[in-house]
Amino acid sequence: MRGIVEVFLLSLVPTFEGRYAIVYGIGKGYPLWETLLSASLGVLLLSLFLPLALPFIDRIMLWLEGTPLMKIAHLYLYYVERVRKKAHPYVEKWGFIGLTIFVAIPLPGTGIWTGALAAYLLGIEKRQTVPALILGGLLSMAITLGPALGLFG
Repeated sequence: MRGIVEVFLLSLVPTFEGRYAIVYGIGKGYPLWETLLSASLGVLLLSLFLPLALPFIDRIMLWLEGTPLMKIAHLYLYYVERVRKKAHPYVEKWGFIGLTIFVAIPLPGTGIWTGALAAYLLGIEKRQTVPALILGGLLSMAITLGPALGLFG
């Protein structure tokens, strides 16, 4: 049971998310279906929570600019600008499909956290954002599942 909780918690971590949480779970020898289920729950939770939380995170970061913790706000703003540049071509050209593909690419700097932020920055409606994040997150898990199981060598 403890291992499945580890997989779930890892699936919530930025850049790690469900795609690498399943690699971790499989590598640790946890049961496959439990690993997939707990990582999928993490993907679902992030996909539902992040589009709602990002406006509040923005407000907090703007408030932090006038405090001694302004370096955190500047780091966040740097990250926001990087996300805008990285995701804009995908989302601008292909919309929902572009956001889904961007989230599904199993590389650091893509994923649900970055995809949610990109959707927020680019003004994509939540009713499009949430399904794209869920689908992209699950596709990313599917892409990493084969190599994690040793199917390709």
